[in-house]
Formats: sequence, structure tokens, C-alpha cells
Amino acid sequence: MPYIYLMKNLAALLLTLFACLNGALAQISYPDAGLPTDTPKLFAPGLLTDGLSNRDLTMSPAGDELFFTIQHPKFIASVIVRVDKVNGVWGKPEVAPFSGINRDLEAAFSPDGKTLYFSSDRPLADKKPKRDFDIWKVSKTAGGQWGVPENLGAVVNSTKSEFYPSVAKNGNLYFTVEAAYGKGSEDIVLCRYTPKGYEAPISLPEDINTKFDEFNAFVDPDEQFILFTCQGRADDMGKGDLYLARKNAAGNWQPAQHLPAGINSTSLDYCPYITPDKKYLIFTSNRLSKGWYDDKAVDYKTLKALLSEAGNGLDDEYWVKWGW
Repeated sequence: MPYIYLMKNLAALLLTLFACLNGALAQISYPDAGLPTDTPKLFAPGLLTDGLSNRDLTMSPAGDELFFTIQHPKFIASVIVRVDKVNGVWGKPEVAPFSGINRDLEAAFSPDGKTLYFSSDRPLADKKPKRDFDIWKVSKTAGGQWGVPENLGAVVNSTKSEFYPSVAKNGNLYFTVEAAYGKGSEDIVLCRYTPKGYEAPISLPEDINTKFDEFNAFVDPDEQFILFTCQGRADDMGKGDLYLARKNAAGNWQPAQHLPAGINSTSLDYCPYITPDKKYLIFTSNRLSKGWYDDKAVDYKTLKALLSEAGNGLDDEYWVKWGW
């Protein structure tokens, strides 16, 4: 009888914890009150999507801080930008405290929200200029501020460029490597995390990496699925599309599936990210707005607006309900 009573109490406690967790996730609010449907729409227009080249995004698990990249169209400059929420209100974008000098991009939160990983061409301790990009990390101090960035070292980084980190709950690190593994000119690799540190990168299997270019992967924190971009496959609608691969019951990656038209377009669609509540997919696209396709003559005012606003062919952030 005591055993049954104990098990009932344990079950009730677990249900309560599960309800609290779901409640916490449900309370996440976004800097865009117009939540998306099954059709992608611009994310936070005027704040994060404003006609500049805005790309890649990550949000803290608590939903109170986000980072994205503002980049020159020709990659002359690239800066990580921060927006935080204070007393439930989202503030204005500002340059992240660890960015603004070198080319930084593609920030990604760790699942516990204490560390941010990103790619940068900033110099190492020897201060010599770098020609390639490495994966770096920066952690929060005891006072809640972002500290000093730290290079992940020679096991993770190489003489080639490393981009777009994504971190699982167990510490495993996924990222893009430029021309290193012989499958395509860009491949997605995994560095397994151990108590002694990272193991050497291994290329993901042919169900994900092919002779074409695979890059910019978001990995589910539980490593049950991976979203990435590939350019060149037979079903590619344009300059690179988003694909989804899942693991089977045995833990093996299954062949990647092409996400539907609407999410994918005839332009480059990349930088996928699933929000902490797992309700939305946020991604970057340089698709043009409908104003470029209506076959109507434009006056100077309209032309200037098309060139300077979101949908002008530079990178924009989009979001859509996640249900795949």
C-alpha cells in the first residue's frame, strides 16, 4: 500500500512539473504580435526585418533575449545584434557587447541559455589577422553579463572556415565546415562532447551530406531532427532550399525531406531555427516581395520603397508555424 501511494504521488508530481514546463513555454512572447500561420510572413518587421541584410536568429530558452546578424550584402561587414526583454517589453536592437569589430555571425544559444556560440574571423591570441572563420563561445558571468569570447580550439577549428554552430543538450556541437570532407564544398559535421572535451569532427552521413553543398544546420536539442540548407539537389527550387532529416528508433539519420513550397522559394532559403516552445520555424530568405512581380510601372517613391524595405532581395527573417 505505501508503494502504491508513493507511486501515485510521484505520478502527480511529474504531471505537475510537466504542466508547469508547458506553461512556462506557452508564456514565451515574441517581438511580433502577429503570429504566423502555415504561410511564412516577415518576422518582426521594422524591428528585426527592416530592409537591411538581416539573417540568422537565436532566442534564449527563457524567451527574454535574442540575437541576429546584420551583414553587408557583400560580406564586407557582419555584426551580431542583440535585443532583450525587460519587464515583459522587448527593447530596441543594439550591437552585442562582444561584437562590432570583426566579422561575427550566426549566434546560437546553448540549451541551458548560459553560453552563446558564434562564428567569427577575429584574431586569436597572437593577434595575427585571420583569413578563415572559427567557432567561438561566450558565457554569462555571475552577474548575468556576457563575458569574454573564447575560441573552441584546434580540435573543433581548422585552417578552413567553420560556420553556423548548433548545440544539443548533451553538449554535442554541429556546424558547417568549408571544403574539408570531400562530399561537397560545404558539409555538416558533428563534434561529440565528452568530459575531456570535444572529439574530432565527423561528417554526417550521406542521408544528409551529399556531393552538393549542405550548410547552416539547426539541430533539435534532443538530436531527433536536423534542419539544414542544400544547394543543387534535384528538388531545389532555386539557390538553396531547406531540408529536414529525422532519426529512426535506432538513432540513425533518415533521408532528408524537402520542405514544401512557400517555405522554400526560388531564392536562397537558409539559417533555420526552431523557437524554444517548438511552435515556429524562423528562417532567412532573400526572396523578393510581390511588389517586384505585379507588372506595373512604378514611380520614384514606390521604387525607393521597394529598394529600401524588407523584400528587396537582401536577407530577411521569416517565420511560419512548425508542424513537420
